[in-house]
Amino acid sequence: MKSIKEIFRIGHGPSSSHTMGPGKAAAMFRKKNPYAERIRVTLFGSLALTGRGHCTDVAIQREVGDPNIVDIIWEPEKTLPHHPNGMRFEALSHGLVTDTWEVYSVGGGALWDEAGTFEEGEDIYPDTKMTDILNWCKSEGRTFVEYVELHEGAEIFDYLDEVWKVMVASIHNGLENEGVLPGTLRIPRKACAYHVRAQQSAGTLRHMGMLFAAALAVAEENAAGGKIVTAPTCGSAGVVPAVLYFLKHDQDISDKRILKGLATAGLIGNIVKTNGSISGAEVGCQGELGTACAMAAGAAAQILGGTPMQVEYAAEMGFEHNLGLTCDPVGGYVQIPCIERNAFISQKARECAVYSLFSDGRHKVSFDDVVETMMQTGCDMQAKYRETSLGGLARIYRAPIKK
Repeated sequence: MKSIKEIFRIGHGPSSSHTMGPGKAAAMFRKKNPYAERIRVTLFGSLALTGRGHCTDVAIQREVGDPNIVDIIWEPEKTLPHHPNGMRFEALSHGLVTDTWEVYSVGGGALWDEAGTFEEGEDIYPDTKMTDILNWCKSEGRTFVEYVELHEGAEIFDYLDEVWKVMVASIHNGLENEGVLPGTLRIPRKACAYHVRAQQSAGTLRHMGMLFAAALAVAEENAAGGKIVTAPTCGSAGVVPAVLYFLKHDQDISDKRILKGLATAGLIGNIVKTNGSISGAEVGCQGELGTACAMAAGAAAQILGGTPMQVEYAAEMGFEHNLGLTCDPVGGYVQIPCIERNAFISQKARECAVYSLFSDGRHKVSFDDVVETMMQTGCDMQAKYRETSLGGLARIYRAPIKK
């Protein structure tokens, strides 16, 4: 299993798989073919179906450096064999193809190709299943945080410190920025108003409002193409920072303890990515926001003093109760239902953490069982519910016609 740095990637929204991944691939291909007269990019499957709303074409043109030499072909009815998010890059000179590369954006900003281009670095974790890691914690009397530090080294906390600073900045920016989000849906930002109303409230309403506002802030920043951290994806980027930010201010938690929570969250996301998928185009939103809920719930339980069993239980509940969640972005934008889902699932993650802390951590269904179930559910799910905008809300909702 790779480093948890693969889960927490710093970049710009609105989509890790449809913006960050294709942009990175375009930059790599252009660097390899600096003298190509034209760059032809064919987008297949989910990338073609929702790429315009996710700014896939904009990201590719930006990273190539000269949008005038880029030709983009959209193939929504075709898919490449290994993943719904397939791309074919072709370099042309004098009308002839001089180089071809097929590559896949597999979720969370990660890329994969058959040549093994992205297999750099060795696996640093000997275990890939939550059960095995939990057994290690029990036998050694240690925590998930110590497991991460043992295999990543103490320097992982320097990286997590950078991650946390970007997360906090995205919350602050989102709470300040107002106006309408890009695109044809004309969705107004709500984080600022929610934050003001929450501050004027008391008790449970204040707590819920502050958590909602933080999640909305990041999700809206992402939808506007702002700088965020994948956790584990752009579309689910609001959950982990919102829960940790809320805990920091509500419980007066130190940043050092927050970083330990991030280490636990990263480990949880890593297990899902290794044994399942965090790609909405492959398994639906259960792989994105379901994983984010598990990460945030586990991190919160860790921060609040939970045992490894309670942390695993919190993560398991956060994942289990998002099984079957479809990915049906209206208009291909990471806005409806994505932004509101970040807010509601942040609250669910907090509730899972609290629920687990009231228990002794024992339960029947393991986290690994839920990961396996999620993958089976994703495979059974019709393609129109997996980030294609062909089903669900994306098919039913019709924006009012402007007169």
